[in-house]
Amino acid sequence: MKVRKGNSGYIRYEKKKRLLVTLGMFVMPLLILIAGLIICKGDKNNIFTVIAVVGCLPGCKSMVGLIMIMMQKPASRETVEEISSHAGKLTMMYEMYFTKETDSLMVDAVAVCGYEVVGYTSQAKNRKQIEECEKHIGKLLRANGYKTHVKIFDQMKAYLERLDSLNRNYEQLEADANEKFVPDERYPDLSRDEMVKHNLLAIVL
Repeated sequence: MKVRKGNSGYIRYEKKKRLLVTLGMFVMPLLILIAGLIICKGDKNNIFTVIAVVGCLPGCKSMVGLIMIMMQKPASRETVEEISSHAGKLTMMYEMYFTKETDSLMVDAVAVCGYEVVGYTSQAKNRKQIEECEKHIGKLLRANGYKTHVKIFDQMKAYLERLDSLNRNYEQLEADANEKFVPDERYPDLSRDEMVKHNLLAIVL
């Protein structure tokens, strides 16, 4: 069963999918190479060898993506369940792996409510890494026309308290953010929160 990006279980699903895709991309050139050796009676200097070598390039590219996803630790079931119990009306995403030129960070969960984008990570090396990720996300969202306040927590209790606060003030926060919101003509049915989610999903692995 396919698990979409932003849902719990996505990292595990992607590991299996990318492994199978990568293996498939290397099997085909191997079959071509073997066929060439059989047809040319063991002589490797043939057009089939060239095709097989060139055919490995997509597999090599797929291997890079496989290595990146294999290095990621998915959010634990307990973490997802605890956060989900406090999600309420908020637009939620899980297992968001944000990458940039010099660093990357797995964010276990992200909530969107009006101008607020609030995440939780259990995998940050230090506070500086979190702050850099906050700036990165905010910059990309602003570049796409969405003013936001980005905050990533590394303490579960504080994050859950923030989710509860967002839910208590949900109507006011949504009203403030949607006052000047103009739907994107490409996605006329998506709300502002859903458009922020759409943009966030576009910038994660």
